[in-house]
Amino acid sequence: MEATPHVLVVDDHREIREALAQYLERHGMRASIAESAIAARRVLGAAAIDLVVLDVMMPGEDGLQLCRHLRATTRLPIILLTAMAEETDRIVGLEVGADDYVTKPFNPRELLARIRAVIRRSQSLPPGREPPSAGVRRFDRWLLDDGRRQLVDEEGVVTPLSTGEFRLLVALLERPGMVLSRDQLLDLTQGRRSVPFERAVDNQVSRLRKKIERDPKDPKLIMTVWGGGYRFAGKVEDA
Repeated sequence: MEATPHVLVVDDHREIREALAQYLERHGMRASIAESAIAARRVLGAAAIDLVVLDVMMPGEDGLQLCRHLRATTRLPIILLTAMAEETDRIVGLEVGADDYVTKPFNPRELLARIRAVIRRSQSLPPGREPPSAGVRRFDRWLLDDGRRQLVDEEGVVTPLSTGEFRLLVALLERPGMVLSRDQLLDLTQGRRSVPFERAVDNQVSRLRKKIERDPKDPKLIMTVWGGGYRFAGKVEDA
C-alpha cells in the first residue's frame, strides 16, 4: 500500500463527493471521485485504490450491488455511506462485505477517523490469496466450491454452510498453518468493525467443526491455539 492512502469516494451527489474528497486531501490523503458504479469501475481499473467510500443509494447499480462485486473480486476495504438509520439496513451492508458504515449526515472528522482505522486494520491482517479465487479447494475429504459457495464431500453430498461459516472456512483455507486471532477472524469474516463478542467466533468455529470434522470433539482440521486463536491444520489444494 502507498504511504499516502488513495481513497475513492463514490456518491451520486456532487456536493458530497467533492467536499469529502477535498477534506480528505487537506488531511493528507489522495482522493478520487466517481458519481456512479460505472464511473467507479473505470477509476478502479485505472488507479491503485486503497479504500472505497461508497454511497448505498445510487441510481442504476446501487452501492450494495457494487459492494458485493468488489468483495467477490478484490480485498479493498469498503466503508458504506447510508441515509438509512434502521439497524437491519446497516446489517445488510455489513453482510455483503462492507468493513464499516457511516450514516448521513456525517461528520467528516469521524469518517476520516473510520477510514484511518479501517486502513490500519486491513494492513494488520495476515496475507491471503490475492485476489480471492473463485475455484475449488480440496481438503481432507471435502471440496469447497468458492463460486457456488458449496461444500461437497467425497460422495458428492452437499453440506449447507451459512454465510458466516463459509467466510470462516475460506479465511482458514487461505491461510493454512497460520494462527489467526479472534479479532483477525472477526475482521476477515464479518467485514465490519470489531465487536466485543469473542464468543461469536468460538460459536462459529464450533458449528463449522460439527460440519467438517470427523470427530468435532477431537478436531484435526481447525485447531485451537490457546491464548492465540485458531489454526487450520489440514492440507489445502486447488482442485
